Amino acid sequence: MVKYVLRRLLGMIPMLFLVSVVVFFLAKAMPGDSLSGEIDPLNTNPEYIEEMREKLGYNDSIPKQYWTWVSGFVQGDFGKSTRYKMPVADLIMEKVPNTIFLALTALIITYVLAFAMGMYSGRKPYTLGDNLIAGFNYTGLAIPSFVAGVFAIYFFAFKLHWFPFAGSVDIEVQNGTMEYWMSRIHHVMLPAFILGLFSTASYTQFLRNDLIENSRKDFVRTARAKGTPIKKIYNVHILRNSIIPLVTFLGFDIASLMSGAVITEKIFSYPGIGLLFLDSVTNRDYPTMMAITMMLSALVLVGNLVADILYGVVDPRIRLG
Repeated sequence: MVKYVLRRLLGMIPMLFLVSVVVFFLAKAMPGDSLSGEIDPLNTNPEYIEEMREKLGYNDSIPKQYWTWVSGFVQGDFGKSTRYKMPVADLIMEKVPNTIFLALTALIITYVLAFAMGMYSGRKPYTLGDNLIAGFNYTGLAIPSFVAGVFAIYFFAFKLHWFPFAGSVDIEVQNGTMEYWMSRIHHVMLPAFILGLFSTASYTQFLRNDLIENSRKDFVRTARAKGTPIKKIYNVHILRNSIIPLVTFLGFDIASLMSGAVITEKIFSYPGIGLLFLDSVTNRDYPTMMAITMMLSALVLVGNLVADILYGVVDPRIRLG
């Protein structure tokens, strides 16, 4: 196991290198540069613009610019945000807690709902309840998150007034108090549900189908013949085999929820990494955009590694080496 993890970690290095090359050249291919997003070229002295471009290294050769950026990135220097006038690392650290809180809440909602609905549908297939759950799943799979988010804001925020439509916390509450955390939970519930809607529908269907398939296998018929209670058969024998795919999906969720938060945070104006990323693209804040892209790419690789490790842990038939 240790050798496998080390081998996979070493394999991430060339992958991250290739990602960094793609990210850098995509940023260079975009119109303008960070200085263009910081000043108005029509109302600024051309000599000042040229002086700043020279100072910031925008006139250097492409290989030198790449080496300057990637060497600083490896050392933890992500550059300075041209939009917020502060180090990108500090800016990201301000937003990361909100996105992590959103992703964890979405993860909890996803697995609780998927487990409850999947267990019910798997134990009582083709009933009215199973059909209603299937209808919910197909709706969640068919509707894009940005459409579901708009409808959720309209009905649950504007019409029913159950949840706020924007922000992460009420401005009048004091940080660290019980009211503060209750406000944060109240603000995060609706975007977290929308963020995890697709995964909830998918995992419910996976669990339902696996339960039905495993309930027809020989070891289940043997357990029934021995007089084992139906509840124990489902909760111990069948569920143990059916839950393996859901456990392995946990690794992929690490990356998918963080990257999926880009659209969700924009719809709900939730101040996290996703909203910061879109704002950096709009304002040509390339240091921030490139740092977030590299961070999300690293999370994808780490998520794949975690998924493989979990698969080897929960399924004794798999041996990692």
